[in-house]
Amino acid sequence: MNILFIDCGISGIAGDMSLAAFTELGVDLSIVERKLKSVIEEEFSLGTKKVVKKGISSTELVIHTEEEKHSHRHYTHIKKAIEESDLEEAEKETALKMFETIGSAEAKIHDSTLEKVHFHEVGGVDSMIDIIGTAIAYNTLNIEKVVCTPVAAGNGYIKIAHGLYPVPAPATLEILKDIPLRKTDIQSELTTPTGAAIVRTLANEFGNMPSMKVQKIGYGAGSKDFKSHPNVVRFVIGEQ
Repeated sequence: MNILFIDCGISGIAGDMSLAAFTELGVDLSIVERKLKSVIEEEFSLGTKKVVKKGISSTELVIHTEEEKHSHRHYTHIKKAIEESDLEEAEKETALKMFETIGSAEAKIHDSTLEKVHFHEVGGVDSMIDIIGTAIAYNTLNIEKVVCTPVAAGNGYIKIAHGLYPVPAPATLEILKDIPLRKTDIQSELTTPTGAAIVRTLANEFGNMPSMKVQKIGYGAGSKDFKSHPNVVRFVIGEQ
């Protein structure tokens, strides 16, 4: 059995960190980009750069796009774009589950419906790349089971489209219901709504690293730097 172990107990998880970690596991980013272009109409290009986070060599995702960051799209717009794309059925299914997870959380918080919900923080090209790209990458590796650590969500406050919000952001916390969280004193958003949706969609169980023969290890870097720990998510592929 091929197992993916997601280690997000120190620095949490975000969509860009996830896709970057998958590239270190051998996923070809050029193939991911080609497939994404059948979903996203706007011009963009993808790349990676090697960075060192507190002594750990890792990969950071680089997105080039002219679109203003955090542009707004409705859930129905994104759903239609995915359904009409050239993605394989399994890729579509995974991506749609992730967006439905975020949309359902946003709808509940804003007393709206899934069909009417308006994405602020995850409606831009960059977030679509993070989520759909992760769905594509995941489905290329023939993973049969996903185990994830308790999630480090963060603390403090964050400024988003609606104003100053507590961390974890309301949508993130809603998505993480019934998922074990790990206490952290870091005053920052560690897990984003996209990261929470990835964990919610992919993980079969939560806990420590399972018994397995480790085959590949990937470190996906976040853009922030912290004094006490490396801002990376660790993906481990192994065979049980």
